[in-house]
Amino acid sequence: MATEHPDDVTAPGETAGETDEQYTELDDGTRRRRAFVDRYPDAAKAVRVLFGVAFVAFGIGALFGLIQALHRTDVVRVIPSSDYYTILTGHGVLLALVFTTFLITGLFHWANTRSLGVAPTSKRLTWTWIGTMSLGTLFAASTVLAGLFPEIPASADVLFTFYAPLEAHPLFYVGAALLIVGSWIAGADWFRQFREWRSANPDARIPLQSFMVLTTMLMWYLSTLGVAVEVVVFLIPWSLGLIGQVDPLLTRTLFWYFGHPVVYFWLLPAYLIWYSVLPKLSGGRLFSDPLARVVFVLFLILSTPVGFHHQYTDPGIASGYKFVAMTNTMFLLLPSLLTLFTVVASMEHGARQRGGEGYFGWLKALPWHKPEFSGIALAGIMFAAGGFSGMINAGMNINYLIHNTLWVPGHFHLTVGTAFALTMMAISYWLVPQLTGKRLQLRNVAAVQPFVWFVGMVLMSNAMHRAGLAGVPRRTAEPKYQQFSYDAVVGGIAEMQTQIAVGGTLLFVGAAMFLAVMLATWTLSPPNAKLRVNGELPEPMSTADDSPRVLDNLKLWFGIAVVLVVLAYGLPLYSMVADGILGPGSAPFPV
Repeated sequence: MATEHPDDVTAPGETAGETDEQYTELDDGTRRRRAFVDRYPDAAKAVRVLFGVAFVAFGIGALFGLIQALHRTDVVRVIPSSDYYTILTGHGVLLALVFTTFLITGLFHWANTRSLGVAPTSKRLTWTWIGTMSLGTLFAASTVLAGLFPEIPASADVLFTFYAPLEAHPLFYVGAALLIVGSWIAGADWFRQFREWRSANPDARIPLQSFMVLTTMLMWYLSTLGVAVEVVVFLIPWSLGLIGQVDPLLTRTLFWYFGHPVVYFWLLPAYLIWYSVLPKLSGGRLFSDPLARVVFVLFLILSTPVGFHHQYTDPGIASGYKFVAMTNTMFLLLPSLLTLFTVVASMEHGARQRGGEGYFGWLKALPWHKPEFSGIALAGIMFAAGGFSGMINAGMNINYLIHNTLWVPGHFHLTVGTAFALTMMAISYWLVPQLTGKRLQLRNVAAVQPFVWFVGMVLMSNAMHRAGLAGVPRRTAEPKYQQFSYDAVVGGIAEMQTQIAVGGTLLFVGAAMFLAVMLATWTLSPPNAKLRVNGELPEPMSTADDSPRVLDNLKLWFGIAVVLVVLAYGLPLYSMVADGILGPGSAPFPV
C-alpha cells in the first residue's frame, strides 16, 4: 500500500492486477502510480488537444454570453440589436455543441483507457475522429461568426435549435454533420478498446467507467439518428437549393428527437465524475457500483423517447403521444433520484472517514477548500434545483405557462450550464495535471472560482425563472414589457434584469478565472517528474459482483431502447412523412 503524500488529491491504494511497471519509486522509498501521461502518452496527447479546443470554445462562448446578458438587460450595448441573434447562435453552438462534445470525448477517451487499462487500438483512427470533429467545428463556427460581417455571404443565425423555417448557410449544416460523425467514430474507437479488453478478460465485469462510457455512446448513437436525418436528408439539400421545400414540423420533430437526449449526453459524463471520482475526492469510496450501473441502463432506455415534451404546443402531433413523452420524462426522475442517494451517501462516507459527525455536521468535514471537490459538489447542488424546474417543463398543462419564456434558459443554465460545465471545470483541476505532467497553478484562484460561478448562476437563473413566470419571452434583443412594473424594488422587471446582468458578469469572471488557471498550468508550470496527482480510484463499498450480470448485457438494453423509440416515434413520424412530403395533400413550408 502506497503512502499518501501531503499534496495528494487522491486516496492511496493500488489497483489489483496492475504490474510494477505502472508504479514509480520515489526518493523516500514509497511508490506512486505512474501518471496517465506516462502510461498512455498518445491518449494523453489526444485528450489534451480535445480539452484545448473545448477551452477555446468555452472562452468565446462565455464572452458571447456576457454580451447577451448586458445587451438584453440594457446595461451595456456593444453590438447593434441586429447582431444579437448572431451572438445568441454563437453562444449556444459554441457552448452547447462544441465545448460539450470536445470535452466529453476527451473525458471519455481518458476514462475508457484508464478503466480498461488498454491503450487506444489505432492512433490513425483516434486522429481521424478528432480531425473530423475539428473540421466540422471550423465550418459551423465560421458561418456563425460570418453573421457579424454583412459583406461575407454566409451566415447561420438559426440559434442552437437549427430546424426549419430558419435557414443557415450549407457549411453550417455540413459542419454540424461532421461534428456528429466524428463523435460516432470516437465511439467506435472506444468499442474497439473494449473488444480488445474483453478478448483478454472474457468473464470479467465491465469496469465501471468504461460501462458508463459505452452505455452513454449507445444512447448517443440512437438519439443522433434523428438530427443526422434532419441535416443530411433535408437541411443540406434545402440550403443548397436542391429541394424547394421542407416540412418544418418534421424537421422540428427530428431535431427534438435528438434535442432532449443530448441533455443526457451532457449530463452522463458529469454523472461519470460524480460516481467514480467525487467519492474519492470526498475522502471515501463509492457507495454502490450496482446502483450506478442501473442508473446508466435506465438513461440508455428512457432518454430518447421523450422529445415530444418539447413540442406540447405544436399542432400536428396527437396529444396521446405527447402524454407518452410526459410519462417517460417523469420516469427519468428515477435514475436522477438514485444518483442523488448514491452520490450523497458516498460523500457522507468520505466525510465520516475524515472525522465528520452528526446528521449534518459531516458536511463541514468535506474538503471545500479544494476546487476539484467544491466545483463538483456545487454543480450537484445546482442540478438538484434544475431537476425541480425540469419537472415543470415536463408537465403538459403547466408547461404552457413557461413555454418559450426566460424560464427555459434559466432551467438549462442550471443543467448544462452548471451541472455539466462546473463539473467539467472542477475535474479539469484534477485531470489536467495528469494529462500534462504539471502541477496545478494559481491554486488560490482555482479555489475561489467554483463559488464565483455558483453565486453568478444563482443570481442569473433565479431571475430568469421568475421572469419566465411573469411571461417574459426568451430570445429577444429588445425586451420591453409595458404591462410590468420596472420601478418595483423587488419583483419588477428592472430588479430581475439587474440580477441577470450581475449574475452574467460573475459567470464570465468565473469562466475567465478558470481559463487563467488552465493557461497557467499548461504554459507556466514546468514538468515535474515527482508529480503525485494520479488517476487511481478506490474500490466501491458494493462492487459489481454484488449485481446481476445481466446489467452488463449492453445488447439487451440497447435493443429495449430501440423498441421504446419505435413505439414512441414510429407512427407520428410515419404520419408526418406521409402527409407532409409524400401525400397529395401535403402543405410543406415553401422556400
